[in-house]
Amino acid sequence: MRLSDIDLNLLLVFERLLFEKRVSAVAHTLGLSQPAISNALSRLRKILGDELFLRTSRGMEPTPFALELAEPIAYAMGMLQGALNHRSVFDPSTSTRRFGLSVTDIGEIYFLPRLMELLEQQAPGVTISTVRNTAVNLKEDMESGQVDIAIGLLPQLKAGIFQRRLFQQDYVCVFSASHPLARASSVSLEDFCAADHLLVQAQGTGHGKADEVMAASGIIRRVRATVPHFVAVGHLLARSRMIATVPERLARSLSEPFGLVVRSHPVKLPKVAINLFWHAKFQREPGNQWLRGLLFDAFVES
Repeated sequence: MRLSDIDLNLLLVFERLLFEKRVSAVAHTLGLSQPAISNALSRLRKILGDELFLRTSRGMEPTPFALELAEPIAYAMGMLQGALNHRSVFDPSTSTRRFGLSVTDIGEIYFLPRLMELLEQQAPGVTISTVRNTAVNLKEDMESGQVDIAIGLLPQLKAGIFQRRLFQQDYVCVFSASHPLARASSVSLEDFCAADHLLVQAQGTGHGKADEVMAASGIIRRVRATVPHFVAVGHLLARSRMIATVPERLARSLSEPFGLVVRSHPVKLPKVAINLFWHAKFQREPGNQWLRGLLFDAFVES
């Protein structure tokens, strides 16, 4: 099959159907009639020799062959769109654009204060909306442009996604300044195992690797409380004698506001690699480029 055999508009319909899953929604998005969309799908089915989409109670579900085509077609269409719009400009000083940022609660604690400070100085009309980066449809949201940037430890983001390392950090122990362990300059493995622990099970973030390493090493912790996110860590540790294993930069951010003490971890744990992610479709989009540059300058480790 040659590229000249396919009208690029058919690929545009294919791409939108993958995202919208309904003919009526695609017709509305592209400004066409529903019969025109149905006709385009019929032509594409004939050219490619596959049903591509099957009507179900959940909408038009892609066939296995359509799923194989999804990634390369999205990438190609994105690169073409970027090439056609490469002369467009983004002026942060006058823009009123809303950027979608996918972060964990750690990201909101660590990144957002500095980012909002920079926006106030350089882009007063720009706004930020955050969503959790544990969402199962994160990649699709980035492809559609609902999420411009994702930040964190996200091993699930691979094909079609560009990334750049911001920094690496260690896991540390953190606890109240009134905790008996605060009197020592370090925490021994024996004291660590004997202490009461606050366990954070942040699903989908990759931070569970530290727990896996400790379990594999035969280290048993006396867990007093388990929470699904990091946002409550400071409040819980400040009023208890529990200790927690958290990334170092989060611990440093919490230490002063909550009166916490940070100590090196007695267990050799893998470093946390925090990356910035963006979809290949928006590699050359000026607004996305500007936001990436702002984040790189503020947070990349030299």
